[in-house]
Amino acid sequence: PIVGLEPSCLFTLKDELPSLLRDRAGKVPEMAMLFEEFIAREAAAGRLDGLKLKPIGTKALVHGHCHQKAFAAMGPVQTALKLIPGLDVSVIESSCCGMAGAFGYEKDHIEVSMKMAELSLLPAVRAADPDTILVADGTSCRHQIHDGAGREAIHVSRVLERALA
Repeated sequence: PIVGLEPSCLFTLKDELPSLLRDRAGKVPEMAMLFEEFIAREAAAGRLDGLKLKPIGTKALVHGHCHQKAFAAMGPVQTALKLIPGLDVSVIESSCCGMAGAFGYEKDHIEVSMKMAELSLLPAVRAADPDTILVADGTSCRHQIHDGAGREAIHVSRVLERALA
């Protein structure tokens, strides 16, 4: 497997590489997967049965990166997080965070970017209890959450790392 952390980068291998290289892309697109897809696959196959995870909180609130949503990759995020004992996992029903890579940092786009974030993402983050773990796999999504709501969101891999016994 080719395991990636950043959804926009990983889906370049899965989605865009075949269009660019056609038959020369080989098995790369089918072997490429997000970290949480790999974890969910390994858990389903029973290869994580000896993994010891400890409780680290009671609630996790997840914002899905646009690529995760577009390619139906949100289920594995939830599956990976639900490996943590006692963690209630909820997904924020949101559209794009508004950042779209560097789009939201450009002076001509920042207002539009923040309006997009304010549709549902930032209000949900602000309404979350202070001890709720905020999860966002996209780098730009995490920056938008921090800049717009003053909260830190972390990648699912870091959440699992915290739960390692």
